[in-house]
Amino acid sequence: MTTFEICIDSVEGALAAEAAGAERVELCSALFEGGLTPSIGTIETALRSVDRIRVHVIVRPRAGDFIYSPSEVEAMVRDVRAAVAAGAHGIVIGALTAEGDVDVPTTRALIEAAGGVSITFHRAFDMVRDPYAALEQLIELGVDRVLTSGQEVSVLEGAPLIAELVRRAGDRIIVMPGGGITPRNIARIIEATGASEYHFAALVTSDGPAVHRNPAPRMGGTLHRPEYERSDTSEKLIGQVLAASRA
Repeated sequence: MTTFEICIDSVEGALAAEAAGAERVELCSALFEGGLTPSIGTIETALRSVDRIRVHVIVRPRAGDFIYSPSEVEAMVRDVRAAVAAGAHGIVIGALTAEGDVDVPTTRALIEAAGGVSITFHRAFDMVRDPYAALEQLIELGVDRVLTSGQEVSVLEGAPLIAELVRRAGDRIIVMPGGGITPRNIARIIEATGASEYHFAALVTSDGPAVHRNPAPRMGGTLHRPEYERSDTSEKLIGQVLAASRA
């Protein structure tokens, strides 16, 4: 059986993923930044709004690299505990050393804080210097799955490495391809990687409802999304990917 996880940033995204037939969501905030820890209110509301789908929560305190200070680690541990207490079915984490290895002590502390729920190591894995050594470390730590684009810009480019990771992992850990999956390429990706789980976002942009608009202020930095544009998870697009995977 093939499992599909949808990367979302809202309660509406969880509802769309469930309606489209996906098995799981990765709940984030700030997808423009690659996904950051969502608020506890969003976590609780998402969990209360869905019936069947499983909700895994990312814990990532900021954008940028995955090398964390002691205070950031403490905050992450607290966020993991809060998400699990709210009922999250899984936690998504990732921490590295400056040398490009898995930060074993931090990863172990976050796993312990999760208290036995499913653990995914996110695409920090795509920044490690030795993916095969990192895979073995994650297996030893007891991580359940690793999300990866095969250390390339998209899964298609990274498919050879992903296929080898799948082969080496066997049934010891799930290797989950993610990055650039669309209805047009999902069948090729499944054939090329041989993975059993796949991760993708299904975002569409739309114009927001604001009638009065001031075009001058910017709420973020120089690189930003237009202030009056929204990005939403598309039930239709999810359904198209799932249908294409079975074609």
